[in-house]
Amino acid sequence: MVFAILHVGGSASDIGFVIAIQSVTRVVFILAGGVWADRLRRQFVMLGSDALRAAVQAVLAVLLITGRAHVWELGAGAAVYGAAQSFFGPASAGLVPETVPAAQLQQASALMGFSDSFFSVGGPAAAGLLIAVFGPGLVFALDAGSFVVSAVSLGLLRLPPRSLPRRASFRADLAVGWRELAIRPWYWLNLIAHALWNFAIPAYYVLGPVIAARMLGGAAAWGTISAFWAAGAVAGGLIALRVRPRRPLVAGNLVLVLGALPLLALARPLGIWEIGIAAAFGSAGMLFLNSVWTATMQELIPAQVRSRVDSYDWLISLVVMPAGFAIVGPLAASVGTATTLVGAALVLAVPCVLVLALPGIRALRRDSEGNLVDPLKAAPLR
Repeated sequence: MVFAILHVGGSASDIGFVIAIQSVTRVVFILAGGVWADRLRRQFVMLGSDALRAAVQAVLAVLLITGRAHVWELGAGAAVYGAAQSFFGPASAGLVPETVPAAQLQQASALMGFSDSFFSVGGPAAAGLLIAVFGPGLVFALDAGSFVVSAVSLGLLRLPPRSLPRRASFRADLAVGWRELAIRPWYWLNLIAHALWNFAIPAYYVLGPVIAARMLGGAAAWGTISAFWAAGAVAGGLIALRVRPRRPLVAGNLVLVLGALPLLALARPLGIWEIGIAAAFGSAGMLFLNSVWTATMQELIPAQVRSRVDSYDWLISLVVMPAGFAIVGPLAASVGTATTLVGAALVLAVPCVLVLALPGIRALRRDSEGNLVDPLKAAPLR
């Protein structure tokens, strides 16, 4: 999308505008996505999202290849794309438990996170090469084709029948989803800690390249550090495939603290390899936590409201992260880069440690048969 905007004569401001439009529409429609994913067959919601995104990318591909594209059309396409994403994510979170046994949810989540990490590294690299040779239009066409492949795969799924809820008002459906989150302190208190993690981690993405350019030798140094980050994510996924902690949220929050390491390594800064190793530990902890967290939610939240609860989860995460990206630059200019990075490390790590003091977090555990025990049902929370 960035190179498509530049290809049609857009500016840096246009890039920010288009990316912001996609983010905003995703936030605006995320709760609606959760409601409709619980109301309808989740497989059909995901198919509709894939079909819409395939159509958007195909239209933009034609406009770019024929030389008729304008920035406003790319912005409109990004808006529709972001809205379609809002329906796919909550539906996917609800669908996965319908395809695998509860005992394998963490492994399923780890496999999905592993594939995300792999393609988030390989995808941009392949796109950059194709854009350099053929231009952005072909990449949009290939992306449209990828959603067709996804839709065909979803169409081949054979799922057990799921009883659909009785239709209520949209507001009532939202309220039911919120109640299922609110009555579980282990969920929403831990979610606040994770939201602060998302608020702080942009310091790594924003200030890291600047430090690499000024003090570590330039873009090649940041490329090396980014490769370590990607490798750590892969390692975290492999560990999540093999390790099922007895107290998943205790283990997950402890390893999530590792995200502070690359921030502290950049604050000095250390050498490229030391920062890279710290980044690998940080991303491994992030992916392990994501796998454990997703599996925990999918196993304990009732199936009929699972997508709505997941949409609230996404909403909180999506809202705070752009704020982190917006504030980190001015803050570093005001108080200094090193101070900002150390402060971000504290904002990231301290809440993940503090939530371990909550009885509900410690009470959420696996029984002798490997099943998760919901603290809400096991015992009253203090």
